[in-house]
Amino acid sequence: MAKQHQHPYQIKIPDKLYFKIGEVSRIAGLPTHVLRFWESEFKKIRPKRTGSGQRSYTKKDIEVILEIKHLLHEKKYTIEGARKHLAARSVTEQPLGMQLLEDLKAELKTIRDLLDR
Repeated sequence: MAKQHQHPYQIKIPDKLYFKIGEVSRIAGLPTHVLRFWESEFKKIRPKRTGSGQRSYTKKDIEVILEIKHLLHEKKYTIEGARKHLAARSVTEQPLGMQLLEDLKAELKTIRDLLDR
């Protein structure tokens, strides 16, 4: 099972694949117009659109929204500051993912070599 980072601002998100904007609004405690505005300000929030044009958010989108809310409302970041914080965090997380891939690649090469014997 994947280990998830727990933060005090995270709340229990229902176990569903997709959420409508009204549901996200209730979960995050934010008006829908704020969610729509944040979509234009933060590239990490990109809900899919249904055929009828409704926004369809994933659990990951909601986690990002909750983190942004925490940064803006509780830590008093500006929108630009929150954007930079999220970007910096993404950069620090990437090498860990790349290291994992490199380790996996090395392990697979070892297994291939064992099988070739």
